[in-house]
Amino acid sequence: MGFDGAFQKQTHFMKNLLPFLALISFAVVSHAEERIVSTAGSVTETLFALGAEGDIVAVDISSVFPEAANAFPKIGYARQLSAEGILSMNPTVVFATVDAGPPEVLKQLADAGVKVVSLSNEHTPKAAAERIISIGDALDRGEAAKKLVEHLKTDLEVAQSHVMRTDSRPKVLFIYARGGGIMNVSGTGTSADAMISLAGGVNAVQGFENYKPLTAESAVSAAPDFILVTSRGLESSGGIDGLLKQPGLALTPAGKEKKVIVMDDLFLLGFGPRLGQAAKELSERLHPMPKTVGKQDVEGNALAVP
Repeated sequence: MGFDGAFQKQTHFMKNLLPFLALISFAVVSHAEERIVSTAGSVTETLFALGAEGDIVAVDISSVFPEAANAFPKIGYARQLSAEGILSMNPTVVFATVDAGPPEVLKQLADAGVKVVSLSNEHTPKAAAERIISIGDALDRGEAAKKLVEHLKTDLEVAQSHVMRTDSRPKVLFIYARGGGIMNVSGTGTSADAMISLAGGVNAVQGFENYKPLTAESAVSAAPDFILVTSRGLESSGGIDGLLKQPGLALTPAGKEKKVIVMDDLFLLGFGPRLGQAAKELSERLHPMPKTVGKQDVEGNALAVP
């Protein structure tokens, strides 16, 4: 072939190879330079679970899990976003649930060239899985998202198997407390209502949707077997004793026996990647199974052997 021919062939090869290498380099740099803003605690939790925490530049005030999420700059409350504050973080993508806003702020972000990914805020296992997939697809982490959804489904199956082992469906009163004597009870259509159902309980309040202030009459008429409250809510109420001093609660079956279930706010209500784990934990609290020693329960009663 000769030196000139070999040189020309090598030059032609390099000309074809360089664009390909440039494309790969661009893809790697683009992925590394993603700058994410999350406006929901469950979204932030999902980003960590997908391994995208290194691309986060700011989060909302509900983003408290995992612990490392607390180190990011805060953009405030999801429903009171500031375009200026978010744009100052130079984001490439903002994840916002449908209740985030105001809408004009999200439009400003989009007009500024930021990719705004809108996510549902429905409180169902299907919606939780769809949010994970949407986040994964937006970040080119589709495979990781699919694996995370599989884990979620497995956890939910475990929770449901626990529920199916009992016929009891205890009445549960969820109280949303935030200090200063402000107490609201959950009606239907809330994340608390959905979680109670997943765990094999029945919402003790069925007469209205969303939340309403707690009254002595409503508490007594609800007659819950359990009172469900978040850990921050209980703390703001002065502990269990302080909570049971609220109108009517001490007169309920749950209050008389101090059957108060306390769970972390985001874990219980977030409907994020830990949804199945939360449903399982709540179901175990609502339907405690007798501990076994051999073929007897802890009280010495013989157990049936299947």
